[in-house]
Formats: sequence, C-alpha cells, structure tokens
Amino acid sequence: MLLSGWLVALLLPLSKGTTWGWGSGRTIGLLILAVVLFAAWFVAELRSANPLIDMRMMRLPAVWTTNVVALLFGATMFGVFAFLPQLMQVPSATGYGFGASVTEAGLLMLPMMVTMAVFGSLSGPLTRWFPGKVQLIAGAALAALSCFSLATEHGSRPLVALAGGVFGIGLGLVYSSMISLIVQSVPMHQTGVASGMNTNIRTIGASLGTAVVSSIVAGHISTTGLPAESGYTESFLILAVIAVAAIGVALLVPAARRRQTPERAEALPELTPVEV
Repeated sequence: MLLSGWLVALLLPLSKGTTWGWGSGRTIGLLILAVVLFAAWFVAELRSANPLIDMRMMRLPAVWTTNVVALLFGATMFGVFAFLPQLMQVPSATGYGFGASVTEAGLLMLPMMVTMAVFGSLSGPLTRWFPGKVQLIAGAALAALSCFSLATEHGSRPLVALAGGVFGIGLGLVYSSMISLIVQSVPMHQTGVASGMNTNIRTIGASLGTAVVSSIVAGHISTTGLPAESGYTESFLILAVIAVAAIGVALLVPAARRRQTPERAEALPELTPVEV
C-alpha cells in the first residue's frame, strides 16, 4: 500500500501539473504526500523481516547506477515519444511543422520502432563482443545524438525519420542491456523484484520527462496560438542533455560478471545502524 501510495502521489501531479498549475495546492500537496509516503515505505522495508524490496539489493553499485540510468533514459524516451509526433503534426503554415496527419506521423516514427525491435533482439548476441555496459553507454550516446539532431535539424522528413531510427537503435541497446545488467548483479531469487523496480523507476523518469517538455512547449506559444518552434528546440536540447547525463552515470556501472552459483553468490551488504 505504501509503495503504491507514493508512486500514485508522485506520478499524478507530474502528469497533471501543466493542467493544474505547478504552484497549485493539489500539485504541491500530492508531491509532499509522495515524500511522506516514500519515507514511510522506506522505513517499513528496512524493518521488515521479509521486505517487498530489499534495500540492501538496491544499494548494490550495479543496481543503483543502472536504476539512475533508467530514470534519465525514461525521461528522454518518453519526451521524444510524446512530442515528436506533435512536432510533425504542427501545420506547415507555421514555417517549421509538416502538417502531417496522425497516420503520416506514425509512419515517420516507424524507423524508430523497427530499429528498436531489431537491436533489442540483437543485444543479447552482441554481448559476445560488446558487454552490457558498453551497449548501455553506446545506446545513451546514440539517443543524445538523435535528440540533438531533432533540436537542430527538424525541417526535413527524411532527417527526422533518420534521427528516429538512430534513437530506436539506442532504445533497443539501452533497454536490453539494463535488464541484463540488473539480472546479472542480484541473487537469482531477487531478479524479478530488481527488474520490476527498474521498470518503476523508468516510469517515474517518463513522467518527469513529459512534464518538463510539456511545460516548455506550453510556455512558448506563438501569436497564432500554436506552439512556437523555440519550445520544441529547447525541449529536444534538454532531452539531449539528459541523455548525456545518462552516459555519465552509465560509465559508473560496474562491468557485469558471470552469475555465481547460489552457494558462492556474493552476500548482500549489511545495513548500517543509521539505515536500520
């Protein structure tokens, strides 16, 4: 209940902040409630003899660094997913939009979906030559390059489709390598919890990314009532910076080791007196 409570209290205002207003009582109140519930959940997990999320596991270097990458990359990914189609559908009369229909925007996103599926499938076999950490760094770098391209060169459909394809390669590599790194870094009986928590953190990042981008786009409105080009440019530049930050954190991820047998598996770190 506490886990669900702080997730809802955090994600709801992040999703509705632009509509409610970031300074409104509902937004601030829910964010405060999220902090309180998170603290209560954290204490409850530390004191539980059979915790839902083992905080010792979350402290493992490979786990917390990969989770931070998930947070940052989730923000980048969903920022692109949510607002690249909108950019394509802006009327061409604005001087920067394509005036694309929903179907046309979907077709322009197709290269991203195809490359994501292909390289997500190839990530496993590629580990023979490129370890998970290398794939994580490379995927984040490709995402940063793609976002920078979308910020500076979004006036041509082929260039937008190409940038989307590059972004999809980054998505496939990052998502597959993240799960692989998590699974190889925790005891076998905690792989489900660890990968599930990584997904939750990615979702939080997604809400943060869409909230930031929507606020920027909504804050740059032209005299016609449509979003100004500068709003999209700034948004994709910020997403590129977030992806660069993900590269920096990915460099801190320890190299994956071969999974040990249960008898020789590394013990989780003991909690400090302060954490207890």
